[in-house]
Amino acid sequence: MKITAVIMAGGRGERFWPRSRNNFPKQFLSLTDDGETMIQKTVARLQSMVSSEDVYIVTNAAYAPLVREQLPQLPPENILLEPAARNTAPCIGLAGAVIRKKYGDAVMMVLPSDHLIKFNQMFLDTLKRASEAALQGNRLVTIGITPTYPETGYGYIHFGEGEEGLAGVYSVKRFVEKPNIELAKEYYSSGEYLWNSGMFVWKASSINSSLKKYLPDMTEGLEKIYNAAGTEGFAAVVDEVFPEFRSESIDFGVMEKSSEVCTIPGNFGWDDVGSWLALERINKTNEYGNMVQGDVISISTKNTIVCGGKKLIATVGIEDLIIVDTKDALLVCAKDSTQDVKKVIENLKICNRNELV
Repeated sequence: MKITAVIMAGGRGERFWPRSRNNFPKQFLSLTDDGETMIQKTVARLQSMVSSEDVYIVTNAAYAPLVREQLPQLPPENILLEPAARNTAPCIGLAGAVIRKKYGDAVMMVLPSDHLIKFNQMFLDTLKRASEAALQGNRLVTIGITPTYPETGYGYIHFGEGEEGLAGVYSVKRFVEKPNIELAKEYYSSGEYLWNSGMFVWKASSINSSLKKYLPDMTEGLEKIYNAAGTEGFAAVVDEVFPEFRSESIDFGVMEKSSEVCTIPGNFGWDDVGSWLALERINKTNEYGNMVQGDVISISTKNTIVCGGKKLIATVGIEDLIIVDTKDALLVCAKDSTQDVKKVIENLKICNRNELV
């Protein structure tokens, strides 16, 4: 069966302000030393498993020029444009309808556009195992990440017994929301929980039947999209139908309700690059624990992230800070407050300073 990849690229990356903006979000930025953007890395790591003609990008309509610029190897019709933000369930339903129309059925590997993977071959091996599991019946496979510490910023997957005849594939007992630190420590020490990575593998027919069962209000709209796929009127139908879908995550809408869900633990050096703190995990730090980009002089500075541009940045006697400079904004943030960067955006909106959002 044909194997396809669906890359979800509609997010805004608000915790990476001021580099990430509404018109140029995180997935189109380069955050590593090699100059490749996040979405370019996501597509490149799949090239030995999925051909370019079978890679689909689902993104906000406003980001179409960025996708075309950064991924010129993809067929234009594989860039699926959302006229409104409706979370992951409608995003996946849209891609699934297009893939079913083109191939009848196919394996869909559904991946975020802004994660980093350290051990690519181990990642591909995990995807192959997930694809094999997805072909057995109507399984919905989610890839979990074996925790390396008690993290409070991720949801968790409580997994159970191994699936019969499928090595390394486990049943799912339940999904749990982001825990407090006490619960996170309990989950970590039990060895029975995985971080929820937001990566999925299933047949297009399997997720379609699950969407019909658990989100029946989407059925009529998805059928219209399916019928229009491959025709000149496709974009107009999507523009008409898609905004009518209610905003719903695939986790809450389907995965938490289905009895067909299973999981595969991943150990391939995954990082969701969720905030500026990720830069010191994915790039080199100096002997003082500083991660520095740009024209920077650091004196008596420790464990600090500095991202500059053409302007000289000098730091003196500081510790545990994040400093990000752009042409029109400067962020200075304590490391333990990175989750609150989104509040800056909320304040900018209240003050009608939308040019900085």
